[in-house]
Amino acid sequence: MEAHAVLTPAYRLIFRLAIANRPGMFARVATTIGARGCSLGAIDLVEATPTIHVRDVTVDCPDERTGELLHEDLQRLEGVKVRSVSDRAFLLHLGGKIEIKGRVQVRTRDDLSLVYTPGVARICRAIAEDKEKSWKLTVRQNCVAIVTDGTAVLGLGDIGPEAAMPVMEGKALIFAEFAGVTAFPICLDTKDPDEIVETVVHIAPAFGGINLEDIAAPSCFVVERKLRERLDIPVFHDDQHGTAVVVLAGLRNAAAVVHRTLSGLRVVVAGAGAAGIATARLLHDAGARDIVLVDRRGIVNTARADTNAEKLAIAKQLGTSRAGSLEDAVAGANVFIGLSGPRILSLPALRTMGRPRIVFALANPDPEIDPLDAAPEVDVLATGRSDYPNQVNNSLVFPGVFRGLLDAHARGVSRDIALAAAEALAATVPANVRSAEYILPSMFDREVVPAIAKAVSAATRASGLSRRTSLPDA
Repeated sequence: MEAHAVLTPAYRLIFRLAIANRPGMFARVATTIGARGCSLGAIDLVEATPTIHVRDVTVDCPDERTGELLHEDLQRLEGVKVRSVSDRAFLLHLGGKIEIKGRVQVRTRDDLSLVYTPGVARICRAIAEDKEKSWKLTVRQNCVAIVTDGTAVLGLGDIGPEAAMPVMEGKALIFAEFAGVTAFPICLDTKDPDEIVETVVHIAPAFGGINLEDIAAPSCFVVERKLRERLDIPVFHDDQHGTAVVVLAGLRNAAAVVHRTLSGLRVVVAGAGAAGIATARLLHDAGARDIVLVDRRGIVNTARADTNAEKLAIAKQLGTSRAGSLEDAVAGANVFIGLSGPRILSLPALRTMGRPRIVFALANPDPEIDPLDAAPEVDVLATGRSDYPNQVNNSLVFPGVFRGLLDAHARGVSRDIALAAAEALAATVPANVRSAEYILPSMFDREVVPAIAKAVSAATRASGLSRRTSLPDA
């Protein structure tokens, strides 16, 4: 089934057009734009002469290829010359999206002598005598390393560390904007899990937490496990645990909408990579008991010989012995959680699910089933996209989780911390306004980060993982 094209600002182009000054010429331009399925936006006059009008024409396109075809269409129009095309996304990324700024000003020689030599020597000696003072006297208390090898970037796959930089910069920007956390991309030119681990261990003294990002399975499991064993700061793989937390929060509220508990739902998780395994595990920890994990070969069970150690471990935890296809798994199930790829769930298979029927089709940009087809068939629908209600997005989770971990000067992160974060996120949607189209807040809701941070800090202390004897005021 072909997915519906959706216009998005991610593909917003600005065409500078020199258009012959004749009646009806701009109407031809507008017709050409519409014929390509694009949307005409702002029209700005740049220059006017008796013979031509030069205009900047803003156009939203459904995808990159359509923008290229529209460019060709406009070039072929008689009386129209395309002088330039500006891609808003590229313009925004010129020079990168982040920078480091000082927190104190250096205006005089006295200032310089305090922030640098000779005054800084006293601070260095104090930390040398007691390394724990680095939590009070350096940026470490508010600093996170975003570490990737570029092997599993968004829906792009293995594109390498340089190409991963814009995504990591975007994450650093979200950290700063929503949680006041200083974060910096560490994009490593190695795919060797042991080399990644050694590198992160060596740089860890400068950071209060490590956010692993876009590292392909199964390496991500190895890297996280070894780093957690060796470091005394939290290591949080967002593709695993961030996804699991936001899915659990959304499913808690979806279950409430249909008047069920987690333990009363049959759940299918499609996709047995890092996100799928972590999500299935956290849902089980939260009380869901009937969970089936499915990969491209079918139901992941304890008898399969073609599974890796991580899949076998989660199959044992879930107690999965049954076999079969995705279609077999969803028949009679109440919940489908898609963390896999586009259009793997057919409409006939969806219709075999039981009631109530909850679908989280989270593959991005193309979900496991077209949301417009699924919506009439389900009780609650969520996607990973921003152009439908109920966006399930990791950005709801990681700013608040790290804010809370840093506030607690955490030595690590635990299952109880993840459960506390999910419960806090779910609670940001008040019960009296919760509905089928409102199970998760917007990431622009400024109450979300403080709520999660407070819950995470408290859970960190309760778990015995906080360096602080008391937590800062909320």
